[in-house]
Amino acid sequence: MKTDILAFGAHPDDTELSCSGTLAALAEQGKSVVVADLTRGEMGSRGTPEIRLREAEAAAKILGLTERVNLGLPDTELRNTRELQLPIIRAVRTYRPHICLIPAPADRHPDHGDAASLIKDAIFYSGLIKIETRDSSRNTQKPHRPAHVLHYMQDQPFSPDFVFDISSTIDKKEAAIRAFSTQFDVKDPGNEPETYISDPGFFRALRARASHFGHLAGFEFGEGFLFAQKPFPATTFRFLEETLPKR
Repeated sequence: MKTDILAFGAHPDDTELSCSGTLAALAEQGKSVVVADLTRGEMGSRGTPEIRLREAEAAAKILGLTERVNLGLPDTELRNTRELQLPIIRAVRTYRPHICLIPAPADRHPDHGDAASLIKDAIFYSGLIKIETRDSSRNTQKPHRPAHVLHYMQDQPFSPDFVFDISSTIDKKEAAIRAFSTQFDVKDPGNEPETYISDPGFFRALRARASHFGHLAGFEFGEGFLFAQKPFPATTFRFLEETLPKR
């Protein structure tokens, strides 16, 4: 299976918060878009792993994803070890993406930076023939390494290498985030603890950020990205559209 975009998140809802406007826009263009969540978010303050998996499925339908998988790695324990690299290597070799989107290199939540390091190394190792993995049918997988690896922006802002226009998909992004109803826009928290993302006012900040970064690139709303390894000076704001192979 050759995929245009494979986006990794440390937790269910990470990609929704950070790059789902981009994912939705590319899906609307007919690109194949897959999300791989590393963990089930089992250590989160609100909800249960089972509920969060159902929420992730609902968000995937809103965004028009080709597929969504959960790798079942341990939440809050994303160490950069070969044991945890292997499920990521298998995913990269299964979906054979042209571009990978990965978490921010450093962030408020330690899992985000830890996941970025883990995923980045696993993506490199997925291209090494002597690291053997097998698919679900026990067939040996062929090595694969994507053409580009990009960090998306999370809680802490950075100066992006380029901004993707999400003006037409900002509403879809917010709808996908709200699919995680245990986590966001919680008007009655009940017995579960409140968090800064469960406050309904969180969406005002989310849209303000999209407006700010969109303004930098001449768009109404935008999402910013960093090259994990810069192949050339970033001179275009239409990088994803221009580099994805035509079908």
